[in-house]
Amino acid sequence: MRRRILVAVSGGIAAYKVPELVRALDRNGHELRCVLTEAATEFVSPLVLQTLTRQPVRTRLLDAGEEGRIGHIDLADWAEAVVLAPATANLLAKLAAGIADDLVTTVLLATRAPLLVAPAMNVNMWEHPATQANLATLRSRGVRCIGPDAGALACGWEGAGRMSEPALIAGALELLLGTQSLAGERVVVTAGGTREPIDGVRALVNRSSGKMGFALAAEAARRGAEVALVAGPNALVTPAGCRRIDVETALEMRAAVLAELPRASAVVMAAAVADFRPADPVAGKLKKEDLAVGAGLELRLVQNPDILAEISRERGSRIVVGFAAESSDVIAAARRKLARKGCDLLVANDVSRSDAGFESDRNAVALLSPDGQVEELPLLDKTELAARIWDRIEKLRGTRPT
Repeated sequence: MRRRILVAVSGGIAAYKVPELVRALDRNGHELRCVLTEAATEFVSPLVLQTLTRQPVRTRLLDAGEEGRIGHIDLADWAEAVVLAPATANLLAKLAAGIADDLVTTVLLATRAPLLVAPAMNVNMWEHPATQANLATLRSRGVRCIGPDAGALACGWEGAGRMSEPALIAGALELLLGTQSLAGERVVVTAGGTREPIDGVRALVNRSSGKMGFALAAEAARRGAEVALVAGPNALVTPAGCRRIDVETALEMRAAVLAELPRASAVVMAAAVADFRPADPVAGKLKKEDLAVGAGLELRLVQNPDILAEISRERGSRIVVGFAAESSDVIAAARRKLARKGCDLLVANDVSRSDAGFESDRNAVALLSPDGQVEELPLLDKTELAARIWDRIEKLRGTRPT
């Protein structure tokens, strides 16, 4: 859902990451504006942020061009949510004390929008009792905090104080803006492909990036669900609010899903699980010099368990959603798969398209239900598509006993 987000930037070295945060929020479809302290302009260019947001960037409280409209109050009233990144020790202290001596602190004091702060500072400053007391005060007023992370700091110290990565901040903001329509629900989402070993260095893989599954997990968390994300091998950032369980093979994914199943009210099997695995994987590396000259290598494959069909048979009141990646006659093939699997909803997509599917940020799918209904969705960003799928799942949930 498109929301009005105000990004406030204070004067810390981590401000150089703010353009990446703005891009992440822009990809999520939000309308953005930025306000900077004068110190922040030493670390990130207002022109860069103005280009990314397509909106003027404000840096001064007493701006003759804006204050005729009491511009700082306009900004405070405009925002549906505010994120302060980085949040320096100085800014946290000012917020806790209610000081409003520049544009950023004045806007933050005047706004009624929910506030997310992303602290960034030297480890000693972070651990100082004054900083911790200020943060406790802000939390008591409803301010949310993400981070800081620990590691090597720009000042040369090691420890807590690094600003959280922009993708995590964007995810935390989505949670802050969430609808809570899935509050109290426990859901399992699978994502990515599986990797079936041939030997110690080679494996059978597929092209699934995991982006659709991660978007579904992020959307469920944004709606207030407790999310277990069972992920095949990938380098994606864990969505905020999700508990990640990394697996490699189809058998490992099955074990992880079954372990989570008793507590789950919904399972969304978005992963591209391998149908087959090598029957006799070799512990070491297969060397071609060990084969006769010109000889080929034959792999004997055995079938992997059908996780979707297995959990559909035992679903009870639990909602089970499957995915079908097809390359021809998509709807007919998906109908046959739905009949075989017995799930409540099947999401089918044409992976032969060059503008959607595997490894893409967008997808076009059809939603099939056992009663024969087919809803074809247009080409959408996977974040928006995840929201549409959860809308459909919530309708299904409304027809089921809890």
